[in-house]
Amino acid sequence: MENITDILAENARRTAAMRAPYDPLTGQGSHLPRVEAIDPKGTPCRIPQTMADDPAILTVARDRHAWCMLRFSHDFEFWAATCVRIKDKLSGRDIPFVLNRPQRRVLAVLEGMRVARRPIRLIMLKARQWGGSTLIQMYMAWIQCIHHRNWHSLICAHVKDTASTIRGMYTKMLACYPDEFWPDDSPHDFRPFERSVNTRVITGRDCRVTVGSSEGQEAVRGADYAMAHLSEVAFWKDSPTQSPEGFIRAICGGIVRQPDTLIALESTANGVGNYFHSEWLRSEAGRSDKAAVFVPWYEIDIYTAEVPDAEALWRSMSDYERWLWQLGCTLDQIQWYREKLSEYPSRHLMQAEFPSSATEAFANTGSGVFAPTLIDTLRARCSDSYELGELSTASPLLPGAMTVNGFVADPCGHLKVWSRPRHGIDRYVVSVDIGGRTDRADFSVIAVIDRFPPHGLPEIVAQWRGHIDHDLLTAKAAAIASWYGNALLVVESNSLESQTTPDTDNALILLSELNRHYPNLYRRRALDSATHSLENRVGFHTNRQTKALVIGHLISLVRDSAYIERDTEACNELAVYERDPSGRYAARHGCHDDILMTRAIGLWVASQMPPPADLSDIAFHRPKRIR
Repeated sequence: MENITDILAENARRTAAMRAPYDPLTGQGSHLPRVEAIDPKGTPCRIPQTMADDPAILTVARDRHAWCMLRFSHDFEFWAATCVRIKDKLSGRDIPFVLNRPQRRVLAVLEGMRVARRPIRLIMLKARQWGGSTLIQMYMAWIQCIHHRNWHSLICAHVKDTASTIRGMYTKMLACYPDEFWPDDSPHDFRPFERSVNTRVITGRDCRVTVGSSEGQEAVRGADYAMAHLSEVAFWKDSPTQSPEGFIRAICGGIVRQPDTLIALESTANGVGNYFHSEWLRSEAGRSDKAAVFVPWYEIDIYTAEVPDAEALWRSMSDYERWLWQLGCTLDQIQWYREKLSEYPSRHLMQAEFPSSATEAFANTGSGVFAPTLIDTLRARCSDSYELGELSTASPLLPGAMTVNGFVADPCGHLKVWSRPRHGIDRYVVSVDIGGRTDRADFSVIAVIDRFPPHGLPEIVAQWRGHIDHDLLTAKAAAIASWYGNALLVVESNSLESQTTPDTDNALILLSELNRHYPNLYRRRALDSATHSLENRVGFHTNRQTKALVIGHLISLVRDSAYIERDTEACNELAVYERDPSGRYAARHGCHDDILMTRAIGLWVASQMPPPADLSDIAFHRPKRIR
């Protein structure tokens, strides 16, 4: 579409759709299923389908008060506009709570679960300044004030002040609630519950509302909650003694899975690799009980600007602005985006504050090695369709490990197999990153790479990850390599060669035993410090120079989509891999890079190898070697 007349016509259509009339009192413009009806005053309106199906509607047709009370129980939008007042962010005045466009979309998700009598579970990734927290809190208040007594709720944020601010919405709602529509004879107010500082009770409903923070977890554990609003989860602290995942599990584990119970996690993004990011990815992929909802900046009505010259704007649009047009943005929104972008030194910082997609929202802070969009492309090929188990070996000792009896399925196993061994001599590379023995240490990882699968791109076909003694790890690695046709076994040997503990001799013995009992080990040329001569040594030694080499190669493969990843955890590690100002590569503090390093080392070694000797049954093209 390049004809400016057509562009302006399409822009007018989009603008009209954005400004379509919405009236929660008549039901016009609602996202929810509605039917035509006549209220007791004789006014046409559109009521929820569930209200039309309610037998009680026959008894309230001539009673305005009874009609409203029945409609309140079915129509959140009508209740909110009639009974709730909120502070308008632009004018500062108290106004009726009339839902905006993104709020109406999120409400449709919540009501879809409630009306279907399913537990209400939501994870929401937010842009700023559209009232996501307000919607969640008032929806919970609706359930407590209209639907249930003794239905207790928790509001928990990263700091207690934020949670208290959210609870302040309750205070305003109850203070402004119309007396004629309060469902009980008692006053509608908040009162302290048994002198508790953190908990208040809605009088007449016996519904408690507790506030807390991720910093004071003990204060909110163990209570009888039916609903939990967990705010700014991406900013919850993660430490060795307490984690967001453990805390949320403790809270949510006590909320039964029954209709009208609610768990809502919401946050602006705070980078990748944290609990909120991981849970978002699970939910977005449909592997969680939560519905995933993202609200981009262009759904928020205030983000528009007058266009001085529409044709000039269209002709001067960047590729990114053209993409915004393809998403459905209007010229007024693109004009606003362009003007706002001028306030930021880079588009990346603009995208962090005003994301157009979930990927942008989670984009790294600028020190990330791998671009989020490229990681998403890699992640699209990941698969949960794997066998889980262990290999059956004659003995856990290294010599016996060469005798592999086969794969044994085990739901508690640590070996994921996406593709079992196929025919082909010298086809596979097995890369090993050695971690620690305890649960608090880095993981040990064994990755199997098929150099020449049918589609031609190197592919991760198996992976073992866990904590294990080093002698058992080397035995397991040799067993897996043996199973995959005596694959080239590449052991990252730093952990073994650099030990300065009494286990140093044992470490060297392990390498020696591995060399003696496994026939196909990776060896490097190294200078002997005593003889000053070059010699072959077992293992891949990672130093500043070799790390830059293998990471540079991995960067190229990810950029060009030149290898196939199967494990989502590998993508999560790519997302938190950073380069500091000195040029040093490392995982973000508190994160891992053990899976990533098996890919970096294994794929680089694979790229240096000649084609397998026997490829008669493999249709392939050799990927371009990247040095």
